[in-house]
Amino acid sequence: MKRYPAEYKEWVVEQMMPPVNRSVVELARETGVTTVSLRTWRNEAREQGRVVPGNGKQSDKWSSADKFRVVLETASLSEAELSEYCRRKGIQPEQIRQWRAACEQANAKTPPKADMAQLREEATAKKRIRDLERELKRKDAALGKPQRCWC
Repeated sequence: MKRYPAEYKEWVVEQMMPPVNRSVVELARETGVTTVSLRTWRNEAREQGRVVPGNGKQSDKWSSADKFRVVLETASLSEAELSEYCRRKGIQPEQIRQWRAACEQANAKTPPKADMAQLREEATAKKRIRDLERELKRKDAALGKPQRCWC
């Protein structure tokens, strides 16, 4: 098993962090380090409380856990410190405000009845679409549509 210096591991983990946000596969291809090692290093950094999405996604597509970590990291920062943090991480202060509001609403009471009715309608529509797609597949099979030949 190959050993890497701590500085090298740190550099690679920083490449997976904002604002660079390089994917594990991309880094593995470029550096020659296995994807298993890269994911292990990323998980170790996460356990230390660092924000490491590591999936090549931009900040608006991060996981809830990563967004929550950013909210926690920035909770006590002044406006100037927040701006500096955002520049370093490649995110917007407004995104953090939205994430904070979402965190605050996470344990709110159930949505009003109007919202519940809308959720029910959406669920019913999804079920109907799924049923129609199933029926279409069944009818296509009954008609004996020819299979494509990939010769």
